[in-house]
Amino acid sequence: MKKNILKINIVVLSVLMLTAAACAPADTISQLEPAVAVTTEESDTNNQAHWAAQIDTDTALTEAEIEGLLFMREEEKLAGDVYRYLYEQWGSPVFSNIAESEDMHTQSVLALLNAYGIEDPARIEAGQFSDPALQTLYDELTVQGSQSLQDAYLVGGAIEEIDILDLQARIAETDREDIIMVYENLTKGSESHLRAFVRVYENQVRETYRAQYMTQAQFEEIIQADNNPGNGIGGQGAGQGYGQGNGVGKP
Repeated sequence: MKKNILKINIVVLSVLMLTAAACAPADTISQLEPAVAVTTEESDTNNQAHWAAQIDTDTALTEAEIEGLLFMREEEKLAGDVYRYLYEQWGSPVFSNIAESEDMHTQSVLALLNAYGIEDPARIEAGQFSDPALQTLYDELTVQGSQSLQDAYLVGGAIEEIDILDLQARIAETDREDIIMVYENLTKGSESHLRAFVRVYENQVRETYRAQYMTQAQFEEIIQADNNPGNGIGGQGAGQGYGQGNGVGKP
């Protein structure tokens, strides 16, 4: 029997992200945020190994891998839904800008669900989730973020910290190249989002941001990460010298 082989193409896109300028009253555009878009196609026309991960869909996913994809699909949606809600509340462009990136993140996970024939759990309605735990988290975060703009920025940081920790846990549960590639790209995107929220918070609130969910050591490692150019997939930068990924694929 001929196996059903698909090729997952990981495309690194440049998405403008807002950060706060020191002493400025409003957020300003200052950084390119690497985000991820994923498409699937029948293999064997592309032949760009450093851009693609092949998967054998005849080999079943484990329960942990399936649960991870279902959860991450909705968790990425949660981030975008919360950010749009907070943008409506406060009008700070950092929320609307990062929400657009989260749309690509959740579509990346959807591409994997589609490739493996797994039913999409995500609901169309904003703020509505199939996973009860994520529904509760959304409700709590929107209430917290409605209290003040300072709290809203803290909610943004909290979401990205949670997302990074969850992605790291899911990566540890699989050895599949395609799933790891997507999760690592999403992790890099979330790290970039976290740095942006920290800059906005500290520039606007004039207080030092402290880790809320991860350890302070984990947080500081991300914040101090070097954003040197020339780190693109297969040598391809993502725009203005900011590449994303390491060789065969990472965000």
